[in-house]
Amino acid sequence: MGTQSVAHLVRMKPSLAAGRTPIRQSILTIHRWLSLGAAVFWLLQALTGIAIVFHWEIGDARLSSAHRTADFAAIERRIDALIAEDPGSKVTTVWTTGSDRDRFNIYLEGPDGESRSVRVLGDGTVIDRPRKDETRLMGLLVDFHHDLLGSWGSWIVAISGILLCSNLVLGLIAAWPKRGTWRRALTPAQKGPPAARLYSWHRAVGLWAVLPALVIAATGTLMKFEEGVGSLIGAKGVELPANPPAGPPIGFARAAKAAVDAVPGSSLTQVAWPQDGDATYYARVNAPGEIRRAYGDTRLLIDANSGAVRGVFPIAEAEPARAFMSALFPIHTGEAGGLVGRLLSIAVGLWLVTMIVAGVLLCLKRRKPAAKKD
Repeated sequence: MGTQSVAHLVRMKPSLAAGRTPIRQSILTIHRWLSLGAAVFWLLQALTGIAIVFHWEIGDARLSSAHRTADFAAIERRIDALIAEDPGSKVTTVWTTGSDRDRFNIYLEGPDGESRSVRVLGDGTVIDRPRKDETRLMGLLVDFHHDLLGSWGSWIVAISGILLCSNLVLGLIAAWPKRGTWRRALTPAQKGPPAARLYSWHRAVGLWAVLPALVIAATGTLMKFEEGVGSLIGAKGVELPANPPAGPPIGFARAAKAAVDAVPGSSLTQVAWPQDGDATYYARVNAPGEIRRAYGDTRLLIDANSGAVRGVFPIAEAEPARAFMSALFPIHTGEAGGLVGRLLSIAVGLWLVTMIVAGVLLCLKRRKPAAKKD
């Protein structure tokens, strides 16, 4: 759109804007008011999203720069020592920290039902014991971005995500150029009244990145309805019939080794302890080529009686529904594209911040003439 036409559009009353049908004008009005109503929340979500893209690496770097090759037997000895420190406690899961293959979080449940975690290097050396009342900035940002620091906030985040997705679509419809005007629409005006130039920049920048932004917003929103969406499309969980216990279960080291040996080239990302009445370790590894680079999503079930592998469920061979649900997280965070993808995720977050600020400024500039006229 040329400078003169943009300036003309800004000066005219919305109902008389040249080339706009009543439907298009209504869409623009809805888009504007939705943006203003949710601007602060979207801004906070965008800023926290940018801040936590590399939260795994930041959290680990803050604790220690040491690295040790993963030694499952040494980690099992550390687990035994932790249980001895708190008689009656039990380990529920072990997860990799997400930043590398040689750091793990051991999650324990005390006799009082309270949960705690201990972070260790690959050789079992303890590098962190968070206190129950301890709050750290990166964890606070992650929790705020996910669910506003509480389960009730999860619904707000979900509803906000739906509004953001719908608003991005409305904005795209409102800004869609007519045939033959794409080059001008994608090139911001350099001259003309401030409001006209701001509108031109808002429209051009919006058109350049609205589709990747919509993908990130949509995948994040779908994750808030993960159980319902998964059920709707027929995504099935990984499970087998219960395996009756036949004595004391094998230890963590045997279960972990069986899991990584079953998938050549993989790295361990999770082990969940057997539940009552089912002698099965549920393990998770990151297999070569997976787009979930931090945690992977190849699942294995290990017999806690014998150490035999009961089942291997590679995500690369999963049915489309489970593969789709598994892909939501790495696409939303950008890790599907490795380092480049995560940097692009930050860029989209910055784009959203820019669009929110520019949109609010544009609305304020449009209201000033009307206020002076009154």
